[in-house]
Amino acid sequence: MIEEIRIRDLGVISESTLTLGPGLSVVSGETGAGKTMVVTAVGLLLGNRADAGAVRNGAKSASAEATLTLPAGHAALLRALEAGADIDEFDGGAELVLARSVSADGRSRAHVGGRSAPIGVLAEMGETLVAVHGQSDQMRLKNPAAQRAALDKFAAEAQKSFPAALTKYRTVFERWKAAQAELELLRTSSRERLREAESLTVALAEIDGLAPLPGEDEALKSAAIKLGNVEELRNASLGAHESLIAEDYGDGPDAVGLVDAAKRMLELVADSDNELADLGKRVSEVGYLLADIARELVGYATSLDSEGPGRLAEVEDRRGELAVLVRKYAPTIDEVILWADAARQRLTELTDDSGRIEKLETEVAASQDELGTLATEVTSLRTAAGEKLSKQVSAELKALAMPDAKLVIELSVAERSIHGADEISFLLQPHAGSLPRPLGKGASGGELSRVMLALEVVLAAVDPVPTFVFDEVDSGVGGKAAVEIGRRLAMLAKHVQVLVVTHLPQVAAFADQHIVVTKSSVSKGSGGGITTSDVRVLSDEERVRELARMLAGQEDSATAQAHAKELLADARASV
Repeated sequence: MIEEIRIRDLGVISESTLTLGPGLSVVSGETGAGKTMVVTAVGLLLGNRADAGAVRNGAKSASAEATLTLPAGHAALLRALEAGADIDEFDGGAELVLARSVSADGRSRAHVGGRSAPIGVLAEMGETLVAVHGQSDQMRLKNPAAQRAALDKFAAEAQKSFPAALTKYRTVFERWKAAQAELELLRTSSRERLREAESLTVALAEIDGLAPLPGEDEALKSAAIKLGNVEELRNASLGAHESLIAEDYGDGPDAVGLVDAAKRMLELVADSDNELADLGKRVSEVGYLLADIARELVGYATSLDSEGPGRLAEVEDRRGELAVLVRKYAPTIDEVILWADAARQRLTELTDDSGRIEKLETEVAASQDELGTLATEVTSLRTAAGEKLSKQVSAELKALAMPDAKLVIELSVAERSIHGADEISFLLQPHAGSLPRPLGKGASGGELSRVMLALEVVLAAVDPVPTFVFDEVDSGVGGKAAVEIGRRLAMLAKHVQVLVVTHLPQVAAFADQHIVVTKSSVSKGSGGGITTSDVRVLSDEERVRELARMLAGQEDSATAQAHAKELLADARASV
């Protein structure tokens, strides 16, 4: 739950610390005092969109910070640890600090456990920490998508097989849509695919006609350089051979002869010294190596003679043919070959359209049949869950001074979507014998407030969060209905922490702690001034005065105070 909220320069609140406890806490105050800034602060900490207009006039930035205590293993703690948060642990739980700041130019920053974090992390954690409800939530309750989400949330717990059934339906639906899309593409783009196939056929014929080999372009380049320098290469190889073995060309010294002479000298004294004998063997090896090189030089020179005068022209012609392929299809011949392999595979796909279309038609038909079965299962589970939810919410409405009201959850056939084949409508039957009407048409603001509260109470039993925040959901309600709303909030607060912003004394009387937002104006001279608000928890005596103000606008009136004390006494006795 939330232990403490600290607010700075948010709206008309300059700086306040709000200490919360378990149970029901209510926030009241005069119009314009800044009550909703408490809810705004909570929203910022839950990752809601930041509004630079909420920054206090003249301030550079606004900030909200909250200290929460959560049980060990809570999903929000695990997410905070993933974000690198520092968490103070204690027996059975941990303390976590969340912070958010908004600058006057609209920039926003978030911190989780003292570490900077993306705003999205706050939003992810907020889903498991706090449920916020206000007038805008009543508007959402009129939305069919929100109604479906509420029913599915309840069905996930009321019908244990529902999550798996819905997941399976969605998996098949996505497969069906993908197959349908591909089938439609094949049917509508047949001309484009035919043109692509013809283009690939021509390209592959050109490449296959030349049959390039891996690395052939580089090999031909080397060959062309060699063939263009035959005379220089021949002279160099024969000259090197003559330096190694001169007897074939004249009587001058050669390397092989000199090495042979050195070998013979060493052999004469080999028996006298082992070291010199070893050196003689090594000189002998050098002689063999020089002779081998000499023979290879002759062979190389002879091979140059075997290259006919037309060979260079052939190489250059082949290089020119390959250059055309490189210019058209890829930077190198190796990449041209890879492109051809991919093109061949693509051509197979394009030329197999008829077979692919037939296969897809079979797949679409099979998925469609399976979808029908799965959609029927989802509808059946939703219907059963809807009946349970209707009964439970209707029971809650009776406790909220709507004794004859009934929530009717109606399912009708709709076009298949990722959510199923159901159109879900929440209808309110306000009186016995009256026709159920959609919430957006037949329900007043006060009735919507109570329907939403009843729904939240029921849903809290199957998917609870530690803290609920209600922002003037009692708007449009008065009299006995207001008393019943206060009582129901107090009963909900026995299980979770509840924070309510209210203007109704009947609701405020049920609070475990009463928080008031007060505003004051400070003169700045020349007729100007600054309005500021403070937030504080009231004592028992102060509560009586605040309730009297809420009842009659006269906190000092003895009659109003007597009525306030009576409200408090009745509230304490009835919970």
